[in-house]
Amino acid sequence: MKILFVGYLNEFERSFLRYRTLIDLGNQVDGISMTPVVWRSFEPNYSIWARLGWKIKFPLDVTSANRQLKKKILQNDYQVIWIEKGLTITPGTLRETKKLLPETKLVSCSEDDMFAWHNQSFYYLRGLCYYDMVFTTKIYNLDELKQLGAPQTALMLDTYDSSFHQPVSLSEEDRQRFGVDIGFIGSFENDRANQMLYLAENGLPVTVWGPSWRKWLHKHPNLIIKDQILHGQDYIKAINATKINLCFLRKINRDEVTSRSVEIPACRGFMLAERTKRHLELFKEGQEAVFFDSPQELLFLARKYLSADTEREKIAAAGRERCQNSGYDMATQLAKMLKTVSSLKRS
Repeated sequence: MKILFVGYLNEFERSFLRYRTLIDLGNQVDGISMTPVVWRSFEPNYSIWARLGWKIKFPLDVTSANRQLKKKILQNDYQVIWIEKGLTITPGTLRETKKLLPETKLVSCSEDDMFAWHNQSFYYLRGLCYYDMVFTTKIYNLDELKQLGAPQTALMLDTYDSSFHQPVSLSEEDRQRFGVDIGFIGSFENDRANQMLYLAENGLPVTVWGPSWRKWLHKHPNLIIKDQILHGQDYIKAINATKINLCFLRKINRDEVTSRSVEIPACRGFMLAERTKRHLELFKEGQEAVFFDSPQELLFLARKYLSADTEREKIAAAGRERCQNSGYDMATQLAKMLKTVSSLKRS
């Protein structure tokens, strides 16, 4: 299949993993990045005008992705144009694309809650009506995005990259750097911070890797803030070296599941995550992952499994096996999505 992929092609982005997986599936894929691929920071150093654009919901097209897209469609007859979110892709670009390539399927794909105002842009909202399919990982977004103008929506699973998210051998240096009893990898959010502080106050050291934690550096001696983003193999090694990997959901995105919900088990990491209906559908509780509802239950379970090495390792191994057997990998899910797109009748 010939695909034009418009996404975020920094090698540390999950969008890049989808781009690479589509190629690995045997498709002919051209790529356009909506952000400079050299950024290695979670929060790029935007200019004042770019920051203003995001604030007023008219984000700047800093890579001229619209111009690149228009040029590509004049030179190629794509079967699918796959756009990740599409916050900077204008309605005019989408309209022109449909006019020039009437048989081409326009696809939007996002792991974020795109009904939430903080994830939207003017261009995204006005452009939704031009997509043939809008994929979302949020069940509640399926109807909500139709209310905003999407003709058709479909659910995609949060996935892991089988070539990347996997168990790895750890050197003594790796264990010294990443080996901890309880760890969390992710950005700051007040609810998750307070729950980890509760563990720290009750005698359990917790190590936190991620951005925007600087204000919590000296909150408690047992709350160890690294204030560092883990990319690539460092991310995988940290999961493998941590006895209990905490998985918190983003309340601002109304998350019921997140990418780490499958990445951690796929790495054969022991996962202690928030209990949700979606999590319970993905993993057998107490057998393939462990879930909690409150800080008190989180504390109880953390203490229990820290002293249960054999049971903890058994659950971690079963979690990885579930990921493999249930097709949570990116290649399996993207193949299903392309099949869905191929069967669409052009709107």
